[in-house]
Amino acid sequence: MKKSILSLIIFCLTFGMYSQITQLPEVVITAVNYKYLNAVENEDTDLSVQMLQEHVAMYDLKNSDLYGDEYDTYTVSFYIPDGKILAAYDKNGEIIRTIERFQNVKLPKDVRNAVYKRFPNWSLEKDVYLVNYHKNNEKVSKQYKVKLKNGKKVMRVKLAEDGNFL
Repeated sequence: MKKSILSLIIFCLTFGMYSQITQLPEVVITAVNYKYLNAVENEDTDLSVQMLQEHVAMYDLKNSDLYGDEYDTYTVSFYIPDGKILAAYDKNGEIIRTIERFQNVKLPKDVRNAVYKRFPNWSLEKDVYLVNYHKNNEKVSKQYKVKLKNGKKVMRVKLAEDGNFL
């Protein structure tokens, strides 16, 4: 019994000595649509909006049922309960433009502070977040439409992402 345990221990030690450690080269994966993500990205954006935007950026057009060599552009719709994104892709899978609309999302801090500072006795009823992205345009249009209520009075205001009223 002692010999079998001893031989098992020696076998395990010699087996471990002959194993090889292999280092693989570092692989960096980047989205084809990183420019889109960088343009629409905002730290203060609602999490559901960020996740859908990432899904749009990572969408693999070439392996989808929609893809065919005969078309130059493809339009794909993405939906979640809070909103939707309509994205146009070129034949290489790059995003050309998007139209995005989200309802009742968490407002960024700058927008919330601007609304409460200018309308202190009003309550937030609902909001809509609109984003328009164009690949060739350096400025992305991000806009918030907010519905405010004070008793029976109702007011609608538009704000830019930095809290400036439009």
